Amino acid sequence: MRNAPQCAPFTLTTIGYVESDYPDKFGIPRQPGLAPAADAVLALVPPYNDPLTVRGLEDFSHLWVSFIFHQSPERWTPLVRPPRLGGNRKVGVFASRSTHRPNRLGLSLVKLAGIETRHGVRLKLEGCDLVSGTPVVDIKPYLPWAEAHPEARAGFAPQVPDLLPISFSQSALDTLAARADSATLHALITQVLGQDPRPAYKRGEESERVYGVRLRDVDVKFCALQNDEATTLNVVAIDVATEECAQLRPGK
Repeated sequence: MRNAPQCAPFTLTTIGYVESDYPDKFGIPRQPGLAPAADAVLALVPPYNDPLTVRGLEDFSHLWVSFIFHQSPERWTPLVRPPRLGGNRKVGVFASRSTHRPNRLGLSLVKLAGIETRHGVRLKLEGCDLVSGTPVVDIKPYLPWAEAHPEARAGFAPQVPDLLPISFSQSALDTLAARADSATLHALITQVLGQDPRPAYKRGEESERVYGVRLRDVDVKFCALQNDEATTLNVVAIDVATEECAQLRPGK
């Protein structure tokens, strides 16, 4: 048997950063495109913000974005617990899309909604699943004829997860009605909470715990309403985000 080659370490260079509707990682859908109302901008940094670097990119509708899970710890483990398996069953890290990876590399397919080149380069994205501040290391155009395989097997995640019904208190609706972005924020909240951002081990429990997820400049407070047939997530309040609100979010 041949000896394994000794690979020298190398450094990735950040080409830009993401500005998104997600100021905090809790609540972000676990795959791109699940919240189409989520807007983002990928701002390239010098010397990559030369308009020449994106010449012709406007002819493509979607992009692959390679990025770093910069808010994940540098440690990694060979086994992880995917939320789609209830947070209890373990699979190999390379059989998952866990953020706890050896090199913390991520890959996301997003819709390209526009390109601004008046002051550097800013790419408008839709359906993004990246927290604000995410460092990006590469972008490539998506080729559906080469990269879309509907017949491919998808392991423990064979289909889009079912969405939970979302309800809004009158107070939350009143807050939304007073905002200029009422319609898009309402859609974003519904799409994000519909994925059930609660920790997997908490699902199914009858609890009155109030959670908070930050979206844009607000903290959305919600709780689970249980009945014999289904679970509904109820938005109880929408407040201007503060550090005190952050204490409501798991992991803080």
